[in-house]
Amino acid sequence: MRTIALIKRICIQMVRDKRTLALMMIAPLVILTLLHYLLSADTTVPRLGVHGAEEALIEQLKGKEIVVIPYENLKNTEQVIKKDQLDGVLQIEEDKLSLTLTNDEPSTSKVLQSKVMQAISSENAKKQATNLTKVFADIQDKLPNVQVKQLSTPEINTYYIYGNSETTFFDQLSPILVGFFVFFFVFLISGIGLLRERTTGTLERLLATPIQRRDIVFGYLIGYGLFAIIQTLIVVFYAVKVLDILIVGSLWNVVLINLSLALVALLLGILLSAFANSEFQMMQFIPIAIVPQVFFAGILPIEGMVEWMQIIAKFMPMYYGGNALVDVMYKGFGIDSIKNELFILLGFALIFVILNILALKKYRKI
Repeated sequence: MRTIALIKRICIQMVRDKRTLALMMIAPLVILTLLHYLLSADTTVPRLGVHGAEEALIEQLKGKEIVVIPYENLKNTEQVIKKDQLDGVLQIEEDKLSLTLTNDEPSTSKVLQSKVMQAISSENAKKQATNLTKVFADIQDKLPNVQVKQLSTPEINTYYIYGNSETTFFDQLSPILVGFFVFFFVFLISGIGLLRERTTGTLERLLATPIQRRDIVFGYLIGYGLFAIIQTLIVVFYAVKVLDILIVGSLWNVVLINLSLALVALLLGILLSAFANSEFQMMQFIPIAIVPQVFFAGILPIEGMVEWMQIIAKFMPMYYGGNALVDVMYKGFGIDSIKNELFILLGFALIFVILNILALKKYRKI
């Protein structure tokens, strides 16, 4: 009977907690829907610039599901690749073949390299068959025992704009993971920390004083922000110095990006804590506010997603933070190349500051 009474009490408590019940039922459906569309998204078709190739080889490349863009002149390969957003350039001069890969996404570059080599091998085999047919037709009656030397497959010299032949997907993934862990733990600590202030009555007593709501928000922001800065520095320096994660650009730019992410996560955690009554309810916000950040941080190609998911990605702070971290740590870009992402992250922070001030109205109107 005692067990039945306990079960009854838990069921009544769960039914009364409409938000917990809704999150338990709806959050998994939201996550599964996002995963479904992410994993079923069309793979991006690689774009290859071609110079000096015969029409037959171009057709072979197109048959490998490659968007081929012919060029008559190629003076600066790297500049053309960046300007036209190519995944690579194939140049053929007499018997010399060179393939320059962007390698901003190592997995895509390896697929493109494999397809190019298959197309060249297929075209070379086709030429061999044609040449052999002509030779045998000419000498069939004259030299029946002659041996014909086969054409050799030309060697391809491969160059990389970012990384090298040893670059793996993790080299691109690791900068995103550094930013995500900073974002996640700062969000968690700030949200639960402020929630504890409310549940212990500290916030209510503070609101009973003449202090203004904006002063409370900035006070908590700076107070928790000091520890968020320390945590961010520890995570970044540990990742770079101890784990030896690849970093091509400036370490201080990496620190700046992660501090911007930490600021946004801190304000987001403070904001959502205003709508939670317990640590359990605070944890329930993670599937809604944090998990989607992983999907749109750059781990999966945004270009291959359906259009409405690409729009959602633009509203995720980790979308901009992940792009900026990859640009600095993997591609070696400077502050000028990531300033737009930094401004957008600061814009997120400003919006969350305003929302935090408005959220405190539920505790005091002025």
